[in-house]
Amino acid sequence: MKDLITHFIHYLTVERGLAKNTLESYQRDLTAYCTYVREEGFTDINQTTRAQIMGYLMRLQEQGRATATISRNVASIRAFYQFLLREKITDKDPSVNLESPKIEKKLPQVLSVTEVETLLNGPDAHMPAGMRDKAMLELLYATGIRVSELVSLNLADVNLAMGFIKCFGKGSKERIIPLGRLAIENVRGYIERSRPLLKKRGSDEALFLNHHGRRLSRQGFWKIIKKYAQVANSNKEVTPHTLRHSFATHLLENGADLRSVQEMLGHADISTTQIYTHVTKTRLKEVYAKAHPRA
Repeated sequence: MKDLITHFIHYLTVERGLAKNTLESYQRDLTAYCTYVREEGFTDINQTTRAQIMGYLMRLQEQGRATATISRNVASIRAFYQFLLREKITDKDPSVNLESPKIEKKLPQVLSVTEVETLLNGPDAHMPAGMRDKAMLELLYATGIRVSELVSLNLADVNLAMGFIKCFGKGSKERIIPLGRLAIENVRGYIERSRPLLKKRGSDEALFLNHHGRRLSRQGFWKIIKKYAQVANSNKEVTPHTLRHSFATHLLENGADLRSVQEMLGHADISTTQIYTHVTKTRLKEVYAKAHPRA
């Protein structure tokens, strides 16, 4: 079964071109599922039944796993069996009609414009690392890109003269996103004055570098944004994704159309973007409740 998972991951990589993080999720979910199946005494994929899958999902539930995690496991298992059926490795699909647990859609945490400004003003732009941090935060809020896309940016992906960046999202899909004046100024300042001091013998192409001169990692940026959230004394849970949510919400609040926001965020389905319309409606209700004398 381990070889079958490897075969499946290779198919997802070559044929579907899925992102690295997605591939790792499939690998992790299916490895755990197959370990459970072996513990139950099944070594042949053709022996597994719906009962084994349900037993595995129940174990995840007993372990206190989140509904989203269980739902993702169902999707991984379903895709795996469909692949095996299509490749004629098995003649049955025990995952047919397997229902995913319903996930309660939570509205994303969003910062107000004032809270964003406080966060973005946290770094000391007189220091090389502070100048880099300021440029990253400004760029993240200006474009709404994911943190994985941010740390993957190369110098060649940034066109400050024309005012845009090029990034590769999920499924290696390329998109072009405009930059605002403040983001351009801070990224240019970082490239001209801070990056040469951080570079040392490190990467020639990576845009954002750590203190070793190598490409900054996702974990590295996570620590950076947590530090500035503490400096800003934010009582909200601030993550790299918080600026992405704030970017989308603030655009819609100021009249941007949903299709344009969808394109900038890199959402394949507009229904994913529509959650931000619910956020803006919620915020409107809050403003009304506070401002109207008879609310």
